[in-house]
Amino acid sequence: MAAMSVQEMSINGDQPPPEYIVKESSFGCIESSPPLADQIPIIDISLFSPSSLEYSEQAENHELQKLRTALSSAGCFQAIGHGISDSFLDKVREAAKHFFALPVEEKQKYSRALDGGSEGYGNDVIVSEKQVLDWSYRLTLRVFPQDQRRLHLWPQNPNDFGEMLHEYATKIKLMMGVVFKAMAKSLDLEEDSFAKQLFGDQSLLQARFNFYPPCSRSDLVLGVKPHTDRSGMTVLLQDRDVEGLQVLIDGKWVRVPIVPHALVLNLGDQMQIMSNGIYKSPMHRVVTNTEKMRLSVALFNEPDPETEIGPVEHLIDDETRPRLYKSVKNYGRINYECYQRGEIALETVKI
Repeated sequence: MAAMSVQEMSINGDQPPPEYIVKESSFGCIESSPPLADQIPIIDISLFSPSSLEYSEQAENHELQKLRTALSSAGCFQAIGHGISDSFLDKVREAAKHFFALPVEEKQKYSRALDGGSEGYGNDVIVSEKQVLDWSYRLTLRVFPQDQRRLHLWPQNPNDFGEMLHEYATKIKLMMGVVFKAMAKSLDLEEDSFAKQLFGDQSLLQARFNFYPPCSRSDLVLGVKPHTDRSGMTVLLQDRDVEGLQVLIDGKWVRVPIVPHALVLNLGDQMQIMSNGIYKSPMHRVVTNTEKMRLSVALFNEPDPETEIGPVEHLIDDETRPRLYKSVKNYGRINYECYQRGEIALETVKI
């Protein structure tokens, strides 16, 4: 492990040490500016709610078709019409910015090392000598179920951080419920086909605040290594000004543009399993920037680890679409272990 922190190296403009350098990758070289993604549509999710002023059956059907096409190709889209005000999204970003700007000793009060779990503040967990490290810091917190919150890891500064996170996660959870129903509808399934596996009382919602300091060699170092998410669905609030997220589509990396006050929704592996491979969990990564820091906030939805998930029966047909995946419990653990070894978790649960 490097003696100096990422933040110190960033401030000094130092060359990144070897453990951060991406030497060779089966996912292609690092390009900070590949083409912008035109395969990632903007979808108005208010059209999935009959109570919306803009709602009509024709408009909903059009948007459902866009949704199905996006999720079966790119596996992600930019959501507008989510009902969360621009000012509140800015408040979430400001809270993240405030926390990461605190002195190091203040942030360490919420360190992951304090209780040895995956929650709290820190960078990569070291699990392998061959591991390439991410040029980033994270604050990871479980928000739901409410009785599983580790409140000693929730920052007290800014003083309304907890209230803000609870409100934001509650709004995102409502939005996810709308989208899960729309996804089922787009495949001619019962509306609760995905939600009943992913959205029980004990389903998990985890927040991750991400901070990417500038890096002198953005051509050699990644903010986050290529990976697919272990979630059912991930909702990302991007930085207002600085791009960084890239998605692998048809074997090529593309940049995800910043759409003001849109939320990026991407599917995770558990949704690819449940949709029997129709919907995709996209490979994605975050590049670094030589001059500017970047912030983002991601919320991940997962079923309760004790819930067994598997392909929805109506999407299995022995002749035209045989079952592709086993049923599994606690996929999060499988994904985490594979990610640290540089393996693709979904490959390990294929039939």
